[in-house]
Amino acid sequence: QSAVGHAITLFRPLMVRSATKGGSFLGYAVYGTPADCVKIGIKELAGELPDMVVSGINRGANCGNNVIYSGTVSAATEAAMMGVTSLAVSLDTHKEADFSFAAKTARKLIRFIAANASLAGGAFNVNVPCLPDHRIRGIAVVRQGKGRTIETFEKRVDPRDNIYYWMSGEKASGAQDLTTDSGALAAGYVTITPIHYDLTRYDLLESLKTLMDPQL
Repeated sequence: QSAVGHAITLFRPLMVRSATKGGSFLGYAVYGTPADCVKIGIKELAGELPDMVVSGINRGANCGNNVIYSGTVSAATEAAMMGVTSLAVSLDTHKEADFSFAAKTARKLIRFIAANASLAGGAFNVNVPCLPDHRIRGIAVVRQGKGRTIETFEKRVDPRDNIYYWMSGEKASGAQDLTTDSGALAAGYVTITPIHYDLTRYDLLESLKTLMDPQL
């Protein structure tokens, strides 16, 4: 499900089906949001706490402020909230593409994270350029940027004279900061960013405490 963020299902049942391939058990299909899949997978289906949750590979990058909308990233943060190390992986294309390099990169990062105890319990957001292998410049450990999609709305009228809109958008243009996920990705790097679900803005917290009358 695209652009569902961290939504969960409350007012209808979650349907779960076994998936097979060639007659062999492949996994479970959950008719719910990405966060639903992680919740029910860890609590009901896995049988034991998994070593790691991997979300993706998503078709389309998840960088900058757009991670807020991402179901792929939200699945990873949900796992971290439940105490499980997680990895969200996205390939920077919306077209049909070869995912083999992204899959190979994901496998390397899974092994790397699993081998380093100091990274346990973290959530990591990975974006892979859609480029030939020889043009990938390496892996960059970077912060989340602030870039976002600039939305536009196309207004239409249906045969009954009801107004409706189609939303679309494109990435904001401008100078790319190579210390951010979006900038490094655009420059040809695989990016990895440790992320968390604490949305507190700490640079304003103390100012707000000073300014706020507690009796207000």
